[in-house]
Amino acid sequence: MANSVVISDLDFLDYYLDGNYSDVYGTFDPNSIAAAASPCGINVTPDVFKYLVAFIYGLTCLLSLVGNSLVVLVIAYNKGNRSATDVYLLNLAIADLLFALSLPFWAVDRVHEWIFGTPMCKILSLLREVNFYSGILLLACISVDRYLAIVYATRAVTQKRSWVKFVCVGIWLFSFLFSLPGIIFRVAYLPSHFYKCVCYENIEGNQTPEIRVKLRILPQTFGFFLPLIIMLFCYGVTVHRLYQTNNSQRKKAMKVILAVMLVFLVCWLPYNISLLLDTLMRSGAIGETCDLRNSIDAALSGTEILGFAHSCINPIIYAFIGQKFRNNFLKILVTRGIISKEALTRFRRGSSFSSTSGITSTTL
Repeated sequence: MANSVVISDLDFLDYYLDGNYSDVYGTFDPNSIAAAASPCGINVTPDVFKYLVAFIYGLTCLLSLVGNSLVVLVIAYNKGNRSATDVYLLNLAIADLLFALSLPFWAVDRVHEWIFGTPMCKILSLLREVNFYSGILLLACISVDRYLAIVYATRAVTQKRSWVKFVCVGIWLFSFLFSLPGIIFRVAYLPSHFYKCVCYENIEGNQTPEIRVKLRILPQTFGFFLPLIIMLFCYGVTVHRLYQTNNSQRKKAMKVILAVMLVFLVCWLPYNISLLLDTLMRSGAIGETCDLRNSIDAALSGTEILGFAHSCINPIIYAFIGQKFRNNFLKILVTRGIISKEALTRFRRGSSFSSTSGITSTTL
């Protein structure tokens, strides 16, 4: 196979011993002779599970492409009425769209093997990791924006488009930088006497486990846990202040934002906890046993699926909870002549919808 690195059977045995090779940072270490000599048993993934995961990836891809395209359409259509939150949500939808394009490739990888070579391995891994880091950073920025707008009522500051654009550019750059370690070392591995090819990091040398742990610490700390702390603080104070007032419009908007944040945490926090446990195990902070290693590998594999599924969920939240999103989408359909104005009026009758986004957004 072109653009592939051949590794020995002894090295490839470690792939089986460590289990899950397809997670973002992973536990598979193809250069670990010690791991290959481990007495741990081999865990073989049932074919039915492989096809189930591939089906989930395919369904997620379809829902993500449709849903996030609608989000981009609604926000782009309301160009002159966008808030800072809208700009962040637009970038979040774009990140999910880009990631969704990679899901069919990962589905094939799960069922069969990696057949796309090293260049695609690097590109698709980049899309996956940039999606994750940009997601958490954008949600952290939304939490800060809501904190300033509601707690300090600094609408003039939070609505400045130039600052928002610079922040978004910075988020994309930081997401790319956080993703670099994995991308630099990722290649397509082809075992010398085995038909399965994998897309994984190629880190050579005796200090491979230590290097892999170091490559995890910085991105995980600054790309997940620090933004998480910022989000929890900002939303904690904001919700406390918000429910001391009687502004129902703000409360409805905050319900959507909080739902977006909570879903992100439900989807990605389990994976990051599993990754943290794996990092502690590999650094020697906690003792490594066969049962622990197999449990962590299974956790990484399962929680990764949950994280991948996140890319299609935000549009569903907007559609079911975000009243403004539904109304603005229907306005687009009226403008294009797809539905009548009377249908829009009937839909909006009895609702508290307001055309002024004010301190909320045209999406929420």
